[in-house]
Amino acid sequence: MTATWTDFRRARRRSRQAWILLAAACLGLLGGLGWFFTAGQFAVAEPHATGPSEAPVLAAGWMKPVAPVRPVPSGTAAAVLDTLAVKGRAARDNYDRSAFGQAWLDVDRNGCDTRNDILRRDLADAEFVDGSRCQVAGGTFQEPYTGRVIAFRRGAESSKAVQIDHVVALGDAWQKGAQQLTAQQRQHLANDPLNLIAVDGPANQDKSASDAATWLPPNKAFRCHYAARQISVKAAYQLWVTPAEKEALKRILGTCPQQQAIVAR
Repeated sequence: MTATWTDFRRARRRSRQAWILLAAACLGLLGGLGWFFTAGQFAVAEPHATGPSEAPVLAAGWMKPVAPVRPVPSGTAAAVLDTLAVKGRAARDNYDRSAFGQAWLDVDRNGCDTRNDILRRDLADAEFVDGSRCQVAGGTFQEPYTGRVIAFRRGAESSKAVQIDHVVALGDAWQKGAQQLTAQQRQHLANDPLNLIAVDGPANQDKSASDAATWLPPNKAFRCHYAARQISVKAAYQLWVTPAEKEALKRILGTCPQQQAIVAR
């Protein structure tokens, strides 16, 4: 009888231990699911979360700087951000791309249009169309917005895979001070290498005219440079930021407080 009672107690203890282990496993599973549906799914969805951490501005020898409204102040991007006016958006119903001049002018007068200048600057081993010293036919590069290696091939359909992005979108600039610029200053803004980067076409379409409060590059390694570049362009052309945009830029720069403003040189 005693042996039976002892066996019963041991069985109860094992049962309690089994329930404890099962409860711990369930809690671990619930915790894992909670992580996935908050932050984890984004980590899984961003296989290219690392990539280039910066992008060039000028290529020595053949690219010339474009005259901005004022020079970009030296110092940290955070300090320059604090010099920008903070206002709401102006109306966009009167926006027209033609207010920034014909697309891809040769503003720096080096003999080549701006689009081909940026492709030549950003692509590794750029190839040219036969008989041309300007028209880029192909090349590859590690694209900064996604971090992927992308090939560019000139063609009616294939060219769309690589697009030239205005870091400060022209539609965004129009709502934040560009309406007060002269026609020539707007042409310079649209063709300034400081404001232009060759990027993945779909990523550029996803960004559209967004500012930093509503869109950031999926490649997290590039975000500090991206924020500094937007701030630098806005400083150079006396554009303002919205309160939400400033907060977003400050959050990014909080991870890289020594990030410097981007100067064309």
